[in-house]
Amino acid sequence: MNTIQTVQTSKSYKCWLQYDAVVNQQRKEEYSVIAKVISKQLDSPAADAAAAELKMAFESMLGIHAEVKHEKPEAGVLLSIAESADYLTDEGFEIKKEGSRLLITGKTDKGLLYGAFHLLRGMQTGEPLAKIEGIQNPANPLRMINQWDNIDGSIERGYAGASIFYENNEFTKDLGRIQDYARLLASVGINGVSINNVNVHKIETDMITSVLLPDVAKIADIFRQYGIRLFLSVNFASPIELGDLKTADPLEESVRQWWKNKAEEVYTYIPDFGGFVVKADSEHRPGPFTYGRNHADGSNMLAEALAPFGGLVIWRCFVYNCMQDWRDRKTDRARAAYDHFEPLDGQFLDNVILQIKNGPMDFQVREPVTPLFGAMPKTNQVIEFQVTQEYTGQQRHLCYLVPQWKEVLNFDTYAKGKGSAVKQVVDGSMYEYKHSGIAAVSNIGNDENWTGHTLAQANFYGYGRLTWNPELSSEDIAKEWISQTFGPDESMQQVISHMLHDSWPIYESYTAPLGVGWMVNPEHHYGPNVDGYEYSVWGTYHFADCNGIGVDRTIESGTGYTSQYFKENERYYNSIDTCPDNLLLFFHHVPYTHVLKSGETVIQHIYNTHFEGADEAANLVETWCSLKDRIDPQRFDAVLKRLEEQAEHSKQWRDRINTYFYRKSGIEDKQKRTIY
Repeated sequence: MNTIQTVQTSKSYKCWLQYDAVVNQQRKEEYSVIAKVISKQLDSPAADAAAAELKMAFESMLGIHAEVKHEKPEAGVLLSIAESADYLTDEGFEIKKEGSRLLITGKTDKGLLYGAFHLLRGMQTGEPLAKIEGIQNPANPLRMINQWDNIDGSIERGYAGASIFYENNEFTKDLGRIQDYARLLASVGINGVSINNVNVHKIETDMITSVLLPDVAKIADIFRQYGIRLFLSVNFASPIELGDLKTADPLEESVRQWWKNKAEEVYTYIPDFGGFVVKADSEHRPGPFTYGRNHADGSNMLAEALAPFGGLVIWRCFVYNCMQDWRDRKTDRARAAYDHFEPLDGQFLDNVILQIKNGPMDFQVREPVTPLFGAMPKTNQVIEFQVTQEYTGQQRHLCYLVPQWKEVLNFDTYAKGKGSAVKQVVDGSMYEYKHSGIAAVSNIGNDENWTGHTLAQANFYGYGRLTWNPELSSEDIAKEWISQTFGPDESMQQVISHMLHDSWPIYESYTAPLGVGWMVNPEHHYGPNVDGYEYSVWGTYHFADCNGIGVDRTIESGTGYTSQYFKENERYYNSIDTCPDNLLLFFHHVPYTHVLKSGETVIQHIYNTHFEGADEAANLVETWCSLKDRIDPQRFDAVLKRLEEQAEHSKQWRDRINTYFYRKSGIEDKQKRTIY
C-alpha cells in the first residue's frame, strides 16, 4: 500500500475517525487482548488499508503498537478470506471471536476493509466485542457519491469551500487529503465515486483523453486502496467537443465506434474504471434528442462501449422542459421524468442504470417520492439523494437529512401490492435488477471540517450508513456519529441528538409551507424570495393569488400528475380529503381559509409555523451553548457561529413569508403578532 501522509490532525478534520483514547477501563482491557497483533492472510490494496487503519487506531485508542504479520496469531486480529462462505456477499464480512483472537472474514478484501471499519466503529462507541460480532452484508450493491466539482476548483452546489480534487484548472497535488476522503468513504461503506460535475465543461471533457487520464488514474489508485471504483461524468457531445466528429448521433456507426475506442483508452489507464455518469437533454446539456433519438438509444450506445470491460452507464433522469411558459398551467415539471422514461422500460441494456432523484422536482425540503420508483420493472434503477444542502440551508443552517431519506426509502410504492417500499426497488430485490443502489451529491469541500457546518458531517456519515443498511434508525445513526465524533458523554450525546432530529422540522417550518417549495432566491437558492421563480422558465410555481395557493396536480382539474402513481397512492394524493397536510400545496390549489387536518386554516398554519420555526432556531443556539464546557473550543465556536447565523436568517424567512401572504390574502394573524 502506498501510504500518503495524513494532511491534518485536528478534531474538525478527523470527523468520526477520531480514535480517541478509550477511557472505560473494562473496555480497554477487553480490546487490548486482540490489539497486539494484526495478521493478514493476503496482500492487496484493500487488505493493506484495513491493516493500516487497525494499526493506527489501536495505537491512538489503546497506546498499543500492533505488529502486522502474515502468520495466524495466538491473540490478535486475523484478516482472512473465505471464498466458499455462501452466507457472505462479495463485500460482506463476519466478525467472530475465538478465545484471544478476533477473526474478520470476507469473501474479498473489500469485506475485510469494511469489517475492520465496523470493528473500529464498535470500539469507538464503546461496544463490547460480543456485540460487535456478527455477519453483515450491504443491502445495496452500488453505494455511490457524486462530486459536482469543476477543474477550476469550484463546486456546483458546494458549501464547504473549494474542491479537494482540483485547483487552478489542474488536479491537486494534495493527495493526502484525497486519501483521507477515501478513508472516510470506506468507513461508511461507499464503493463508488464520480469525481467531476455532471454539467461537464469543455476542459473537463478532456478527462477521458490522454491529456487528463494520467491524473485521473492517480486518483483512481488512491480510491482503489479503499474498495472504491472511480467513475467520470461525461459530455454526451464529446465526439464533437473534442474535435473528432461532426455529430454525436448515438445511432451513427462512427459515433458508436468512437465511444468504443474511447472506452478502451480509459481502461488502459484505469483497469477497474466504474463507468460513465451522464446528464443528457437536461438544462441545456447535449443529448440524443438533438438527433431525434431517445434516452435508451443514447445510453445503450455508451453501454455497448463499456460492456466488454464491465463498466456501467449511470443515466440521470433529471430531464424536463426548462424553458416553460409560466402562463401554461398544464405543463408540469413534476411529470417529466416519468413521461420521458417509463415508456422506455425494457429498452435499456443491462449495464445501464437510471439514476432517479428522490422527488419529482429537485431536492426540496418537502416533496413527494417520485412515481418512477417501481414503475420500470425491466430497467435498473438507483435513487439519488442530495447530501449537500442546496435547498435545505446550504450547511449554514442545521438540517439533519437522514429522517427525510428514511421516509423516502420506506415509502410504499404499491408496485407489487402493499409492502413494496422504495428501498426494495433500489436494492434490486423487488425486480431482481442486475445493478441497483443509492447515489448522492456530496457535501464535502476543502474546509478544515470538510462540510462547512461541523454538524453537517452527520449527513455525510448518515448517508453512507443508510446505503449499507436502510433498516438502521436515524436515531441509531446519529448516536453512532455523535459518539465517534464528540466522545462518550451520554448527556452530551442526547443534547446533540435532539438538535439533529429537531432540525429538519425546524428548517421546514420557517421556509416552504405545506410542500409548495421553491420560495428561494434564484440561481444561488439561499434565502427567502417567494416569487423568485414564480414567473420563470423553470416550471417552479406556487400560483399564489388573493384567494389561495398551491398547484393543482389532480386528474380531474389539474396536470394529472397524480395518475403516475400506482392506484393506492393515486387515490391518496388525488383527494383533498386524504392528501397529507405536509404535501397539500404540492397536489392541490386551495383557499387560504381551507381547514387542514390539524384544525388550522392554511393561512394561519403559515403564520404559526414561521413564527414557531424562528423561535426554535433561536433555541438551537441556547441548547448548543449548554455544551460549552463539553466540546473542544474550535468545534464549539464554529458550530455556535453557524447556529447564530441560522437564528438571524430564520427571522428573514419568517418576516418575508408572513408579510407576503398577509398582503396577498388580507387575512390577519389570529394571534396579532407583528407582520409587516
